[in-house]
Amino acid sequence: MTYLYIMQDQKQLNEAIILEHVQYLKQLRKDERLVVCGPFTDHPGGIVVFHATSKEEALVIAKQDPFIRDRYKSFDLYTLDVADEHNDFGLR
Repeated sequence: MTYLYIMQDQKQLNEAIILEHVQYLKQLRKDERLVVCGPFTDHPGGIVVFHATSKEEALVIAKQDPFIRDRYKSFDLYTLDVADEHNDFGLR
């Protein structure tokens, strides 16, 4: 399944926490879980889209992100029903 968490800023970031967050994202990529991620340009916060086997696992993954773990950002977790060429963009 594909999940995403949308983060909203809670406190000022510093270089150390940003580097820790980037290392976490690199590990998700290495584990072939990360789909896409990035900050918003028109809203404070960002998004991480990733694969997990269950909503419970997705919640654990989100809470392990240093931004969330150390309360630099709050988050909302969602399940994404991916529509693409493999399912005729949601028709199958």
